[in-house]
Amino acid sequence: MTSTHLPSHLRLACDSCGSSFDEWRWRCSCGEPLDFATDFSPSAPTPDDAALDYRRGLWAFDEFLPTEAHATLGEGMTPLVEAAEWDASFKLEYVFPTGSFKDRGATTTLSVANELGVERVVEDSSGNAGAAIATYAARAGIDAEIYVPGSVKPAKLRAIERAGATPVRVEGDRQAVTDACVEAVENEDAWYASHAWNPAFFAGTATFAYELAAQRDWDVPDAVVTPLGHGTLFLGAYRGFRALYDAGWTDSVPRLYGAQAAGYAPIADARHRTLDETNDVADGIQILNPVREAEIHEALDETGGDALALSSDAVEDELDRLHRHGFYTEPTCAVAPAALRELRLTGAIDADDDVVVPLTGSGLKT
Repeated sequence: MTSTHLPSHLRLACDSCGSSFDEWRWRCSCGEPLDFATDFSPSAPTPDDAALDYRRGLWAFDEFLPTEAHATLGEGMTPLVEAAEWDASFKLEYVFPTGSFKDRGATTTLSVANELGVERVVEDSSGNAGAAIATYAARAGIDAEIYVPGSVKPAKLRAIERAGATPVRVEGDRQAVTDACVEAVENEDAWYASHAWNPAFFAGTATFAYELAAQRDWDVPDAVVTPLGHGTLFLGAYRGFRALYDAGWTDSVPRLYGAQAAGYAPIADARHRTLDETNDVADGIQILNPVREAEIHEALDETGGDALALSSDAVEDELDRLHRHGFYTEPTCAVAPAALRELRLTGAIDADDDVVVPLTGSGLKT
């Protein structure tokens, strides 16, 4: 695996076994994921909107981030709009440069790679993360190989290819794609720009929380509902809201809810009985073995949230409803507003709760 000597601010640590590393590696010797040893926090005890230059997009929150903006396309500060049909607010993550929230993690991951002098990165993805990594690798001048399922959507494959990255199609399920990519990481000494393993990616997705709080005058909502596969956005949101609370910039952490696809719902299955069917519509979250599963459960427990599984019918109905109301999203995106509808029916989220839902991916790529 790639071994790159790290500056002190990028040293890695394992929460599971307590090991620390001053050379880059994609996972701990105990097999668990790594995170940055440093907790990045702002110097100011309270937010100063005059000092935060929102023209820099998500990089306005650079004190929370592990590196400087070495690879950026002006991403971030996505719109927050009212959605009366859902009695909620939607954060429009699908307006990012490559059409999904994965740009949050891609810009920070490729910025770290650039700082470390990495020449080639690899990633495995069902589409959106691959397009984001390919695009930001191009921006950074770094070669990229993206391992994708044989059934990858043509538009997402084109986005990877047009950015100059090399797609590697793998037949089989989503786990087969990951296994092939990991083999390449181990055998070819490649730098793994993984949206499931790389800590820089989660540092990027945490900016969702910083932006949302800033857009609401530093008042966080009662609840946030996100799609949940590997937990890239879900855990990023959790880490971001925790960082804001620990810094004293906000006075609470929202309840977090994760929406999974039936048949691919290991988190929901572990918590309660779920649907005995398979949702093949939400292809972006068909993950059976989330890398950071223990952390996802911890976030659900600490915030008082939950995970639930959605059927294909529920997601298709919600997707139609989103499109009819002007939100042109991809199918996977519809799981979160569909989950909100169910959570209101069960009383987990009531009429008085202030709720935000990220709309995570554009329909233009599907």
